Amino acid sequence: MPDRTIAIGDIHGCSAALATLIDAIGPGRQDTLVLLGDYIDRGPDSRGVLDIVIDLAARCRLVPLLGNHEAMLLDALQHATALRLWLSCGGAKVVAAYSTRLRLPTHPDSLAGLIPEHHLTFLRTCRYYFENDTHLFVHANYMPDRPLEQQPAELLYWEPLNLNTARPHYSGKVVIVGHTPQSSGEILNLGFVKCIDTNCHRGGWLTGLDVHSGQIWQADVQGRLRQR
Repeated sequence: MPDRTIAIGDIHGCSAALATLIDAIGPGRQDTLVLLGDYIDRGPDSRGVLDIVIDLAARCRLVPLLGNHEAMLLDALQHATALRLWLSCGGAKVVAAYSTRLRLPTHPDSLAGLIPEHHLTFLRTCRYYFENDTHLFVHANYMPDRPLEQQPAELLYWEPLNLNTARPHYSGKVVIVGHTPQSSGEILNLGFVKCIDTNCHRGGWLTGLDVHSGQIWQADVQGRLRQR
């Protein structure tokens, strides 16, 4: 089997879907697996997702990108105001995945003591973007006239994709993004950009895409593989 480059969209705590997808894909040591970020928040098992993702580094060439939800968590470890914002944007589900305590943390120090250090270390080492010979990978959006290293960080992981203003990247490479949920459960394919956030935690699918062959794998929050 030739080496593959496979992107996986926003996971949002859907560990059963991720486990099923990884089993179906069967990534090997020569495969590159690009995770587009948003591993945590909203779904039922953010802790389990991070365990699976960290273990993947021993199986394949793992490229984890930073999503806006990871960015919010990292900010929440520093500032009480950011902590309140993160908790309101799905962070309470993360707290529940790490602790049976009913009370939510009110100070960054209590949050830091809740999440294992190896999980935080992983999140701090996630990339803003990835580029190969044919594709660009970002969590959210991009400016079409700038190389990735010159893109504003908040654009890369916060700005939704706008169908009215989206344009091809000047490099001619296809851009793979997440972040903008597709309620249809189908990949948004504009040719020059593909969005593979297919809304798993809200009843859609977690999507894996082989960017060269076009093969697609999808699983739902219960871990059921979609028959395509």
